[in-house]
Amino acid sequence: MRATDGAVRGGGDTAADASRIDVCFRDPLERAHQVPWFEAAQDTVFEDCPAVRPFPVRYGRRVAPGWWWSSTSGRLVAYGAGVMRTQLMLLDRDSAVVALACRPVELVWRQGGKVVRHAPQLMARLENGSGLLVDCAGRGGPSARLAERARVVAGAAEAVGWCYRLAEPPDPVLTANVRWLAGYRHPRHAAGSWMSALVEAFSSPRSAVEVVRELGDPIAVWPVVFHALWAGVLSVRLDEPLHERAVVSVAGREAGAA
Repeated sequence: MRATDGAVRGGGDTAADASRIDVCFRDPLERAHQVPWFEAAQDTVFEDCPAVRPFPVRYGRRVAPGWWWSSTSGRLVAYGAGVMRTQLMLLDRDSAVVALACRPVELVWRQGGKVVRHAPQLMARLENGSGLLVDCAGRGGPSARLAERARVVAGAAEAVGWCYRLAEPPDPVLTANVRWLAGYRHPRHAAGSWMSALVEAFSSPRSAVEVVRELGDPIAVWPVVFHALWAGVLSVRLDEPLHERAVVSVAGREAGAA
């Protein structure tokens, strides 16, 4: 899935209200700012900003805040929960994404006489220069409060040429497959000599294990295969469980995106 797929678009009335929305963020020197959203969205590099507020540790939960090493930007990205980590992983493999950050901005607006503050959980910079804001809904779907805030954030994003996504939990088979490939996302697995041989061997669709055995030492070749599948050099179906006899072919990075 490309980063813009499934993006929530706000209606015209919501987009017009975006002119009255502020954004709070902290710059790389940890200085706090609150400026109009229209102004900041055009020239602020939000992906270089730290989280607008820290991620709390909730004792008793299985997943605590942590760090995800992004192959897209080559650096660690902090996340606050498991659902954020999963969406980070999927965005990290998306060909349209060039940079990632977790909760770098908080939008502020007035609604019903009250000040509303909402910090989308993820932000991605896209290859066309625009941005994507993401919130993660649980298995039960978004709460009424999140759904209402999502409508406003979607309008604010649309008003500046960005997108907003309220992401539901992805398919578990897709998640498991991409999680496996993510274990080989580091460039150390991209052995140049093997990569060129793989591209030649998979020029027509073939069983993965057949090519691995043909090329030599499986211990050396399998990591390169998995890295090439992560990077989109090779393509395989990710909506069914990966196995050694899965049919693999050559593909551009865009075709390899899940």
